[in-house]
Amino acid sequence: MVSREFLYFLLTGGFAALCNWLSRMVLSAYMSLEIAIVVAYLIGMAVAYTLFRILVFQKSGRRVSSEFTRFALVNVVALVQVWLVTIGLADYLLPAIGWTWRPEDIAHAAGVASPVLTSYLGHRYFTFGPRAKKDV
Repeated sequence: MVSREFLYFLLTGGFAALCNWLSRMVLSAYMSLEIAIVVAYLIGMAVAYTLFRILVFQKSGRRVSSEFTRFALVNVVALVQVWLVTIGLADYLLPAIGWTWRPEDIAHAAGVASPVLTSYLGHRYFTFGPRAKKDV
């Protein structure tokens, strides 16, 4: 059985991922795919932090600045994963198998979905986990 917290994480994270994906589609009209992925990721990250903090995780007891720094660290790892999966699919795998229908969109959707489990664990235990007595 899936926990309520994980279900809410999936729903709110899915919404943030949709914001990421759709904004990348718009941004790609103005910049390269490589840059658009990063800018769109930052947009999705801001949406995700707000929703996770309000709807998903218990209060950590940390200052917002400390919590957001931890959130950003987890997301740097996820961004690398998203970027590698997206570019790997768009530039190498999909062309190698002859895929021509919206390859950047398909590759980016797979990339955005790729860090679900690692992000959940990172945010549950590191970003929003209860702070230690010394932690601020």
